[in-house]
Amino acid sequence: MPDALLRALEVTIGRRVHGLLAGDYRSALQGFGTELAQVRPYVPGDDVRSIDWNVTARTGEPHVRVHLAERVLVTWLVLDTSSSMGFGTSDRRKADVAEGVALAVGHVATRRGNRLGLVTFGDSQPRSLPPRQGRVGVSGLLTALRAEQEHVRVGATSIGEAARRTGALARQRALVVLVSDFRGPLDWRRPLLQLAGRHEVIAVEIRDPREQELPNAGELWLVDPETGRQLRVDTRDSRLRARFASAASEERGRLAASLASLGVGHVVLSTSGDWLRTFAVFLRRRRR
Repeated sequence: MPDALLRALEVTIGRRVHGLLAGDYRSALQGFGTELAQVRPYVPGDDVRSIDWNVTARTGEPHVRVHLAERVLVTWLVLDTSSSMGFGTSDRRKADVAEGVALAVGHVATRRGNRLGLVTFGDSQPRSLPPRQGRVGVSGLLTALRAEQEHVRVGATSIGEAARRTGALARQRALVVLVSDFRGPLDWRRPLLQLAGRHEVIAVEIRDPREQELPNAGELWLVDPETGRQLRVDTRDSRLRARFASAASEERGRLAASLASLGVGHVVLSTSGDWLRTFAVFLRRRRR
C-alpha cells in the first residue's frame, strides 16, 4: 500500500475506530484490579469471589463486580505479510484489510498509556517491535507496514513459527491479535495452544470471496502464491465449481473448529464490505 493511501487509511480509521472499537477493546482485558468496570448479572462460570452482595441483595439476583486490570495493558499484533495476502478480487486486497485491522488495533491499543508490540511473519524478513506507548507504538507500526512493501515475499507462511516468536517476546499477560488468511502449513496447533494458555488470543481471519467460490470464467490457471504451484481448470464445469465450493467450505470449517478447540477467539473479515464494523460487532459479542 503506498504511503499516501496508508496515511489516508490511518485518518479514516482513526475517526471511525474510537466510536466503534474503543470501549469494546478495553473490555477485552477486564480482570482483577482496583478500577470498577461494571456490575453485571452472574453467569455460570463466574468466580463466586467477585459476587457483589449489596447489589445482589437489592435486586434479588446474583451480580458480580468486573474490574479493569491494574497493570498497563499490552497488546501484541501478529501480522501476516505473506504472498497470499496480496490476493484480492473484491473491494480490496487481503493485505489492505490486514493493514486496516493493524491501524484500528494500533489506535485503541496505545490509549491511556497502554502499549503495542508487533510481530510480522510470512515474508523474507520477519520483524518484531517491542511494546511501546502512545503514538510511538503506532508510528512504529506504520513504519513496519511500509517496510513490508520493500521485501520480496517468499516461501510458505509459518503461523507456528510466528506464535513461538510471540510467546518468547510476550513476558507478561497480554492480548494477542493474530491477523492472517491462515493459508499455509498446519504447523500452528501446539504453538498456538501454548500461546493461548498464557495470553488471550484473537484470530482475525481474512478471506476473499473468490477463495470460496470459482467464477464461471472459462479456462483459468490457479496459482498458489506461496508455493508457486499452478493448476489449469475449466470453470465452465458446474460440478467442478460445486466441488471447489464444498471443499473450500469444509476446509474453513475445520479451521474454525481447530481455533475453537484451542480457546482462541475467531472472527472472519472479508475483502468485500465493511470489515471494521464486523470487527467491532465481534468484540462487542466477546464482552458479553
